[in-house]
Amino acid sequence: MKPDLRQRADRLRGVALENILTLSAARPDPHDPCKWHTARGVLSVCGPKFFNWQRGTGGGGAIDLVIHLHQVSFRDALQWLEQHCPSPPPASVSPVPHTPLRLPQPAAHQFHALVRYLVEQRLLPRPLVEALTQSGDLYADTKANAVFLLRDAHGQPVGAELRGTGPVAWRGMAPGSRKDLGFFSVPALPRPDVVLCESAIDAISCRVLHPEHRCLSTAGARPNPAWLPDLLHQGCRLWCGFDLDATGQAMAHAMIGFHPSIQLLPPPLHDWNDVLRAQSPGQSNQ
Repeated sequence: MKPDLRQRADRLRGVALENILTLSAARPDPHDPCKWHTARGVLSVCGPKFFNWQRGTGGGGAIDLVIHLHQVSFRDALQWLEQHCPSPPPASVSPVPHTPLRLPQPAAHQFHALVRYLVEQRLLPRPLVEALTQSGDLYADTKANAVFLLRDAHGQPVGAELRGTGPVAWRGMAPGSRKDLGFFSVPALPRPDVVLCESAIDAISCRVLHPEHRCLSTAGARPNPAWLPDLLHQGCRLWCGFDLDATGQAMAHAMIGFHPSIQLLPPPLHDWNDVLRAQSPGQSNQ
């Protein structure tokens, strides 16, 4: 590559992918900020990387994205970027402050509601539920919601999945949760095999069904959480066990596009808790 061409490429490669997508008439998904609808199909975007799960291809950086979206050559992609995204002068950017994490207050008197929901309705083993509560990774709040803690690599809470235990199905996240900093994990012996699930309840269910695996929750079907590369660098063998629906499998294939060493392990039914309840004798799905 000629020096002038290399300099142009180095200057343009860091243009934010979201700017290119907007200029290319792509539409952000209203339910998933990492997903964009384009004329070339649905793209999963994580920082400088993107993946088109419909076409089974992806790339990294602004130049790759322009080539993918507009089907042009490398030189034409540079010209497109220079026309549409002129490089601004360097400037210091103030970081956007994060909302402080606000975990719900534990309420020991709501433990019976937690057990009624997780053990009697979701059919999770009571000893495992009790072990999670004793470790502090699971507790009931004052509104009887189940609170599943997300922890970082140092064991510090960085968020929480919330699940309503009443008659109305409800789920959410604790305010200020940082899903890219940590995950919910079912306590287990250190093992090289890890299954990634979409929710804490599915991770617990998958752990019951696959006791030889460590099971984590990504707190939603996300193709490339920031903590995932570190897990891979530890030598873990990863399996993606996202839900057996269009979104879950699309995100699973997008994850494999980012990290080809990850293998698919979809649940036989919609999710792992459905499988657990279907295999429980004398019980019907709730």
